[in-house]
Amino acid sequence: MVRRRDFMKLAGAGAMYSGLAPVFGRETGSSFPLSQEEKKKDLFGIGIAGYTFARVPIEKAIEIMKKVNVLRLSLKDVYLPMNSNEATIKSVIERFRAEGITVYTVGVIYMKSEQAVDQAFEYTRMAGLKMMIGAPNYELLPYVEKKVKEYDIRIAIHNHGPDNTLFPNATDIWNNIKDRDPRMGICLDIGHTTRDGADPSVDAERYRSRLFDIHIKDVTAAAKEGKTIEMGRGIIDIPRFIATLRKIKYSGMCSLEFEKDMNDPLAGIAESIGYFKGVAAV
Repeated sequence: MVRRRDFMKLAGAGAMYSGLAPVFGRETGSSFPLSQEEKKKDLFGIGIAGYTFARVPIEKAIEIMKKVNVLRLSLKDVYLPMNSNEATIKSVIERFRAEGITVYTVGVIYMKSEQAVDQAFEYTRMAGLKMMIGAPNYELLPYVEKKVKEYDIRIAIHNHGPDNTLFPNATDIWNNIKDRDPRMGICLDIGHTTRDGADPSVDAERYRSRLFDIHIKDVTAAAKEGKTIEMGRGIIDIPRFIATLRKIKYSGMCSLEFEKDMNDPLAGIAESIGYFKGVAAV
């Protein structure tokens, strides 16, 4: 297992704050370059989950993504309210696209009524996307399944850990969707998984047939009190998790959800992305 101390010896700790413009972007001759052979071995991509930017303006979010060279975004409604019309939705997505950033999904979208389900599917359709990250109430799952079939849009249900009785873990999601349409799957939040006492590597392998999206992060403890921390500083075995993704041939996104220093998250994002990319390159 590559622990943080050993990884930093490999990667070069001094790269962490050297101007930040080339920080950790493998494709731009950064501190963690990948050979063409290495690039080919991973089917998964790296993105950023929109909640990371809940407290920064859209201009700052774009600037951060470009600085760390992570150009795929799971868009949260902080920049695109759920009641937005189609023209507004397309203009916001185009704003990111003009900066080289691809919005690959939206959410997490909470659904507490059939009307909210309708709105979520229309919102995703107007965005031109084929998947949303969602958290519908349990009793709405039959209606969600109906809409999945009607729109041909996948839903990845997000686990929220011990703080929330609605889908606290991947097992709960699995048990509620396993007999439903195969376009209903899981967005595995590895931090909340760990805080709920489960092993994200085990869950990723166990539920791989419905694993649509992943929120990556690190946490301080495998308990409700665990907090987000820079990746590599916490308790999650990231090298093992990456090895599991390769084993199961996971081909979705791994999006960083950094819930620390949210008013000024650049340094933590850069360190976390650098650690994840660096471990993936070893």
